[in-house]
Amino acid sequence: MFVTSAFAQESAPSADTSHAATGADTHSGTSVPAEAHGAFPPFDPATFPSQLLWLAITFGLFYLFLKRVVVPRVGGIIDVRNDRISQDLDQAAKLKGEADAAVAAYEQELAEAKSNANSIGQQAADAAKAEAEAARKKIEASLDEKLGEAEARISSIKANAMKEVGSIAEDTASAIVEALVGGKASKAEVAAAVKSVAR
Repeated sequence: MFVTSAFAQESAPSADTSHAATGADTHSGTSVPAEAHGAFPPFDPATFPSQLLWLAITFGLFYLFLKRVVVPRVGGIIDVRNDRISQDLDQAAKLKGEADAAVAAYEQELAEAKSNANSIGQQAADAAKAEAEAARKKIEASLDEKLGEAEARISSIKANAMKEVGSIAEDTASAIVEALVGGKASKAEVAAAVKSVAR
């Protein structure tokens, strides 16, 4: 509804007086003092000292709670995780050292087998000069057989060692994942990750 300014001025005093009259009738028993409509208590300068006191007390209690309860627990958890990680890394380094030593021993054994095969071959060549062609062929066949057996033995030992290194690496990787992330990884995922790193 559209109201003109003239109409609003004419009707405003009568509405105010009627409202005042009805308001006086309905609220005659209750009166609100003028001082009650003062400032909001947190913004009242008269209450600042008590507010600052309670702020300091609350902050102090919160600081003590953090210092005595929260920080030691978090520090303990971090120390335990660091200890587990360092133990796992130490164990992995130890196992890697053992695996490297085993590979070095296998390589040395292979070199000895090759040197033995060479010396036997030289002896066979010397004997072949003196003996007939059939005797020379027989010695060469026995040398080839011994060399094949030595290589097969070395390759089987090396394969067994590499299998153990792979399983140890998978166990160690699984333990590290559990310690860092807190969840368990499937054996297939761990095996795939170890194989991708080993290549």
